[in-house]
Amino acid sequence: MTAASGIEGAIQMLEGRWKLVILFHLFGGNKLRFSDLERAIPAVSQKMLSQQLRQLEQDGIVARIVHAQVPPKVEYHLTDWGQSLCPALDELLTWAERRPTPKPEEKSSAKSP
Repeated sequence: MTAASGIEGAIQMLEGRWKLVILFHLFGGNKLRFSDLERAIPAVSQKMLSQQLRQLEQDGIVARIVHAQVPPKVEYHLTDWGQSLCPALDELLTWAERRPTPKPEEKSSAKSP
């Protein structure tokens, strides 16, 4: 396996409009119900949130706990492996914050062929 194919596999597990947002809400050992995640991410539809959580669960990043009660109570939390993503994503945020601001002439010249 090459580094390029390895990173491609990692990105495939995390790609999706809402997966990283979901992960950030679950970091730190948080256990959230579906409705809690809906409130925390108001722009996501129920269908999309459900799909993204299902994919994260299939990839072993998120665990789903169903409590036997009426009405049913379902909670989501990160697996230990999912929680181990936190330092890497913190580094990614730090990297993005250090982005140099392009000079005005660089912006205009970048658009020219």
